Amino acid sequence: MNDTDPPGIVGDAYGPGVVGDRERFTAPGTARPRRWWPGVLLLAVLVPAVGGAVAVEWTAGVLAREGAKPLRVTYEVTGTARDVTVTYPAWQDGGLSTARLTLRSLPWTGEVRTRGFMRGGSLAVTLGRSGGEVSCAVTVDDGTVRTASASGAFATATCDGF
Repeated sequence: MNDTDPPGIVGDAYGPGVVGDRERFTAPGTARPRRWWPGVLLLAVLVPAVGGAVAVEWTAGVLAREGAKPLRVTYEVTGTARDVTVTYPAWQDGGLSTARLTLRSLPWTGEVRTRGFMRGGSLAVTLGRSGGEVSCAVTVDDGTVRTASASGAFATATCDGF
């Protein structure tokens, strides 16, 4: 072994009887200590990866079930106002569009039947110049989800987040 050779290498190139660093510090007849960090590293990588895959698969299943479920969304507007504009989401064939109506008298009820319901809709009822009072309610499958009220000229009642 000379000064340019790397320390701890045993082999024919260095001649017989050359002992590497590992062999030098291990007592004869004892096993080398096992490395534990590769197992820990493997677990640190595999556990989050498997957990993430399970979470994605579960979410996809929930969305598929919700997307195929038939729903009935009912909109209701009541009050004393005589001039209101109603804007609401209308789902048709899995697509979302916005419907807009101008009403001269109340009450008004609208219903949409859909599949693949997307949460986060907004029913907005805006009073005209003559003002008055107005209330709105959104019901999804016979369970009231959101209600709101407004009064005065150009005020808006918004039932959102259903």
